[in-house]
Amino acid sequence: MSDLRAEHTPDRIRARIAAATEHSYLGDGVLGAVDGTVTTFAIVAGATGAGLSGGIALVLGLANVVADGFSMGVSNYLKAKSDRAVVERARRIEEEHIEHIPEGEREEIRQIFASKGFEGSVLDEIVDVITRDRKRWVDTMLTEELGLQLETPDPFRAGWTTFAAFFVAGLFPLVPLVLVDDDSWFSACSIVAAVTFWTIGLVKGRVVGEPPWRHAVESLVIGGGAAVLAYVVGWAARGLA
Repeated sequence: MSDLRAEHTPDRIRARIAAATEHSYLGDGVLGAVDGTVTTFAIVAGATGAGLSGGIALVLGLANVVADGFSMGVSNYLKAKSDRAVVERARRIEEEHIEHIPEGEREEIRQIFASKGFEGSVLDEIVDVITRDRKRWVDTMLTEELGLQLETPDPFRAGWTTFAAFFVAGLFPLVPLVLVDDDSWFSACSIVAAVTFWTIGLVKGRVVGEPPWRHAVESLVIGGGAAVLAYVVGWAARGLA
């Protein structure tokens, strides 16, 4: 209970609200790490099923880490850039509406907060305070009417975080291909990939505030399932290699 009270002091509340408006790039990193490990180990498993050598699996894995990681990073960059463009376009539209039909926009503010249970003089004061400041007015319309998030991620940082996480995590399942010379390289890759999946799941669980072991098991099952499918496909198509 004392910890709960400490989390609800004015300063801690103010800091928590401010942090909530900032984009966390940890999610971009976790997404990139999961995808990097899954696709790279799937390539290793597929190569094993097809009866290919460890050297070929290494080449295919490295190509995937760079090319697919770059593709995923660029995709996240474009998404973040698009999200920012949507907010900027909506802001311009609301600015234009306030400029030409201010009373209509004031009525929208009134109805938004009336639907939240405010009425009478309190509602009048809320409308007056919000519409007194143009930026606050527009921001309120964007969040309350359109449901947009004002703070969008930086496109370059979002894309780079995804690519870096994909690249680094995707390399782990390939390390045994460099260090192990005998036929046990796939077993070694499997162990390294399993540890990587488990670690990523633990981090994800802590980020979302849920039991880490649950997300660790989930990541392990997803990665293992993808590897099994890739192995089966490789085995079925081994005659083509």
